Amino acid sequence: MGDFNNTTVYHNNSYSDMDLYHIILFYIECTVIGLGLPLTLLAISALISLVRDDHVAPIFVINLLISDLLQICCMILEVARLDVSIYSIFYWTALMASVGFMMCVALERCLIVYRPLWYRINRSVKVSVLICVIVWMFPVVLFILLNMFYMPIIYAIFFLLPFPVFVFSLVGTLKSLSASISVSSEEKRRIVGAVVLVFLIYVMLFLPITIYLLPITRPLFLSRFSFTFIRLSPLADLVLYVFMGKGATDKLRALLCCCRKETQRPKQQVLTVSGDRTGTVSSM
Repeated sequence: MGDFNNTTVYHNNSYSDMDLYHIILFYIECTVIGLGLPLTLLAISALISLVRDDHVAPIFVINLLISDLLQICCMILEVARLDVSIYSIFYWTALMASVGFMMCVALERCLIVYRPLWYRINRSVKVSVLICVIVWMFPVVLFILLNMFYMPIIYAIFFLLPFPVFVFSLVGTLKSLSASISVSSEEKRRIVGAVVLVFLIYVMLFLPITIYLLPITRPLFLSRFSFTFIRLSPLADLVLYVFMGKGATDKLRALLCCCRKETQRPKQQVLTVSGDRTGTVSSM
């Protein structure tokens, strides 16, 4: 199958020997690393502070971002032209875990409006953590077993199974929100935005690689298209973070504002001093 160390080859060759595809892939990975690494760390720290306040919903998003962080680390090793063959298990485990946590996020958003009373009674941090452990362990066990038999069709089935879940979550959420009167319009926009975005991320980034893994004719353009787009998954999941609640975005905005104030404080002091001097000259 299109393993992680087989999709790109520039870590074993000089940069002058790369073709156009690998040059584009190189710059895409550098962009994902440069933007995704700091923003993902900031988003994780902001969401962890919400979990401390007994918010259960961000737990799945935190694990989704952790899986993205693992993918970014594998990209760093690849861009550094290191032999990443031994890290293949980490990359594919992170990809499969991403799909699992995206499914958890979509189902959770749907349950908030479809079965709000049941969700409030049964939600707890312990249950969410248990689900996260299962989602992480299943790809690891599956990857180890499948590498013994080399059956890409199983990977395709794994990536394809969440598709009905995403469709059900999207349709169920839209129907429930239209009849719901207890949910504010702002909360409705956040819920719909999150569910729709999860569905679009899956269709645009994960569905092409699923088609590629099916036992059909595999043209070269499909291989390059699917393995290029899947690299954008960490950045796409950061957009999902915005739709997960007002508190989460406020935390991130506060962190960014603090950093901006620290960098602008010396300039403001200089302007104040120069303004005082100008006032003194004019008075004279």
